[in-house]
Amino acid sequence: MPPMAMPPIPPFIFPPSPTPGSAPAKGMPPMLPVIAFPPMFFPPNPAPSEGMPPVPAVAFPPIYFPPAPAPAEGPSVTIPDVPGTSGYNITEFIVIVGFGTPPQPSALLFDTGSDLSWVQCQPCAAGHCYQQRDPLFDPTKSSTYEVVRCGTPKCSVAGGMCNGTTCLYRVGYGDGSSTSGALSQETLTFSSSRTFSSFPFGCGTTNLGDFGSVDGLLGLGRGQLSLASQTASSYDGTFSYCLPSHNMSRPGFLSIGAAPDTGKVQYTAMIKKPEYPSFYFVELASINIGGYVLPVPPSVFTSKGTLLDSGTTLTYIPSKAYALLRDRFKFTMKGNKPAPPFEELDTCYDFSGQSAIVIPGVSFNFSDGAVFDLDFYGIMMFPDEVAQPAYGCLAFAAGDDDSFSIIGNTQQRSAEVIYDVAAEKIGFVPFSC
Repeated sequence: MPPMAMPPIPPFIFPPSPTPGSAPAKGMPPMLPVIAFPPMFFPPNPAPSEGMPPVPAVAFPPIYFPPAPAPAEGPSVTIPDVPGTSGYNITEFIVIVGFGTPPQPSALLFDTGSDLSWVQCQPCAAGHCYQQRDPLFDPTKSSTYEVVRCGTPKCSVAGGMCNGTTCLYRVGYGDGSSTSGALSQETLTFSSSRTFSSFPFGCGTTNLGDFGSVDGLLGLGRGQLSLASQTASSYDGTFSYCLPSHNMSRPGFLSIGAAPDTGKVQYTAMIKKPEYPSFYFVELASINIGGYVLPVPPSVFTSKGTLLDSGTTLTYIPSKAYALLRDRFKFTMKGNKPAPPFEELDTCYDFSGQSAIVIPGVSFNFSDGAVFDLDFYGIMMFPDEVAQPAYGCLAFAAGDDDSFSIIGNTQQRSAEVIYDVAAEKIGFVPFSC
C-alpha cells in the first residue's frame, strides 16, 4: 500500500533541558495546590537486641583520611519528561525525541520493563493503528531510514522473523496490547547536540491495545536492543530519570549518561534474574510506615524479588504485607472521612474541607541497608482529580503471591532514580524534581 499523504511536519524544536529547582516548563499543566503534611511518627518496633547486656565503649583516636579526588563526570544528555496524563491519556511518563533525518518529533512513553523501542509508522491501514496525537512517522521522508535485514545479529536478537529479506518484529505486553511491523534502524535525535545513529527500533504498522495517544515507546530495559544497552559504550552504561511529583513543582527529566554525584544518593544492588533478563530487580526487605516496620520476615519480599518498573503505575506487594500496611495506614488516618474504594485502590478518604492532609511517612528498606523515602504523592493517589479533587487513596495494592513485587512509577515520583548498569546498582535521590 503506498504511503498516505501527510501534511508537512513543522521543524522539530527541542525543549531545553531541565535544571534542578527550575520552575515548571511552559506548556506543562497548571500546578495543583501544594498540600502540607507534617511528619507523623510512631514508636519504632522493639529492636531485637533489647534485654541484652550493654557493650562497653572503646575509645579510638581519630584517624585522618585524605579526601579522595572527585571522579570525572562522563558524558550525558538530559531531556524533559512529563506525565502521560498531560494530554496523552496514559499513566506512564513521556519524552519527546526525534526519529529520522530531518528529525520527526515523537512523543514516547519510556519503560524500564521493555527493550525494543517503536513508533507507529506510515503506511498504517485503518484498524491497525490507534489514534495518536501527532502525525505518524513517515520513513519515506527520512534520508537515514533502513530496514534491518534477515540474518543480521539485530534480527536474531529480535526473534529472527522475516518477510523475504526484511526482518520483522512483534512485541506483546502483559495487558494484551501488542505492536508489530518491520525491524528498522534510524537516527535517534535526543537533543539538538546529541544523536544516536543506526538505532534499532520497530516501525509499527499493526499496533493494538491501550497506548493512549502517544506515538510509541522508548525501551530502557536490560536487553540488547534497548536504548540503555545501545548507548552503554558511549554513556558509561548509566541512565537516570526523575518523574515529576503530582503538584509539578519542578520539571522531571530523563538522562542518558553518568549522573552527578550529589552525595545524597542511596544505592542498592541491581539484582539479575535469568528468567527475566530484561528487568531490573532490587532486594526489598521491609517497609517502614510512620516509624513502624511491618512485622513480616524479609523472605516475604526476597523469596520472589521486587521489580523496579517505570511502566507500572502502582506498587504491588505480597498480600500479607499489604494487609499490614493498609491496616497500619488506616490506624494512623483515624479522624479522616473514609470513602468508597476506587478500582483496586481499597483504602480511600474524602478530604473535602480540610486545609491540610496529615499522613504517615513511608520508606522502602533494602537488604543492603539502602533506604528510599517516598514523596507524599508516592503514598497518596488522587485518581479522579476533575470530579473529586479531594478524594485520595493509598497508592498500594496487593499483588500476586506467586509472582514478584513491583515498585511502580507512582512511588518513584519526585526522586531521581539512577540505573548504573555497568556497576549493577540502582540509586535513589528523593525530592529531586
